[in-house]
Amino acid sequence: MDFLTLALWIVTGIGFIISVIKDKKKTFKSMKMSRNMMKNMIGQIIGIIFLIGLILTFIPPEIIKNYLGKSNAIISTVVSAIVGSITLIPAFIAIPLVGSLVDAGASIVPAAAFLTTLTMVGFVTFPLEKQEFGLKFALTRNSLSFIFAIFIALVMGVLM
Repeated sequence: MDFLTLALWIVTGIGFIISVIKDKKKTFKSMKMSRNMMKNMIGQIIGIIFLIGLILTFIPPEIIKNYLGKSNAIISTVVSAIVGSITLIPAFIAIPLVGSLVDAGASIVPAAAFLTTLTMVGFVTFPLEKQEFGLKFALTRNSLSFIFAIFIALVMGVLM
């Protein structure tokens, strides 16, 4: 177990203990609520995991390495960012998917571009955002999010 994981476990444990001391009833009520939420989502989570497994089974690592590897970084980064902008996958599923793509040979920059646009840009949710907040706001937010996602991916490439 790495240091960050251990630190997160310790912080979580301390937070849980403080919560129990402060209000035991509320803490256990919230734990029951979260358990019920997880029960409702487990089917979808398993389905998405199987879908990711199928996709990674049918797409050989050589193809992932060729298209998302280091050879064509600019094109693969832009394409990954566009795909991430269009796709609607929960972040807790996308993170392991991106990890699997990197393990299969994808470069960090396109993987980071996919993940950041996936969580920051909402092409699928744009009509709802436009309806609720207006066209100018929706366009500005999604455009800036796309630009910053590309920037974040490039910084990740430098740092990693």
